[in-house]
Amino acid sequence: MGVRLMVVDDHRLLAEALASALKLRGHRVLAAAAPTSGAAELVVSRAPDVCLFGTAAPAEPGAFDPIVRIRRERPQVAVVVLGPVPSPRGIAAAFAAGAAGYVRHDERMEGVERAMVKARAGEAAVAPQLLQGAFAELLNPAAAPDDEGQRLLQMLTPREVEVLVRVAEGEDTRLIAAGMRIAPSTARTHVQRVLMKLGVGSRLEAAALAARTGLLDRAAPAEPPGPLGQPGQPGRPERQPKR
Repeated sequence: MGVRLMVVDDHRLLAEALASALKLRGHRVLAAAAPTSGAAELVVSRAPDVCLFGTAAPAEPGAFDPIVRIRRERPQVAVVVLGPVPSPRGIAAAFAAGAAGYVRHDERMEGVERAMVKARAGEAAVAPQLLQGAFAELLNPAAAPDDEGQRLLQMLTPREVEVLVRVAEGEDTRLIAAGMRIAPSTARTHVQRVLMKLGVGSRLEAAALAARTGLLDRAAPAEPPGPLGQPGQPGRPERQPKR
């Protein structure tokens, strides 16, 4: 007997392709939709047995907020996340939000179906190798890849860290210059160096990268900035009030 399900993904073509494949295998697809940010309202209104929730960024803040609402308002709906090879934090975030399973998005259709059936039956649907990889990384942090946020932070000077903090808080060049007591031209130069070092093309991208990697959280508090034109101490600079 087929499963009553919904497929949501930030990429509509992927959602529709997966929905078509599952229909051919005898499942009843109530809807295929994008983006995932609108999944909760749709799932709450349709109440399927299973929701396949596709995401390309499981570690992004708020990525699983729709699942939280689904589980709160339709606890009988089993949500299975389809995503990339996750970090332990990604798996933990999915299950903490209420997901019943996590399947790699390159899994065969048979694997997706098995996860759907297990989730509908109230079982945790996650491949053993994903759990093994997550536990290995948690138990052996020294063998894990270098932390991206720490790596990026080491690329920036203390002055550039201050600039990045202000960029992330939405300050424009004039406010950055006033807050740091430097010339606007110098502030622009600092901003361009930060963008170049981070490998991004805009202030918005820089702020998003800093938030995603936890770079700003790693910038430790430091002494207040010194007199005009003198750099502050290493670490995270003291934030000036916005004007």
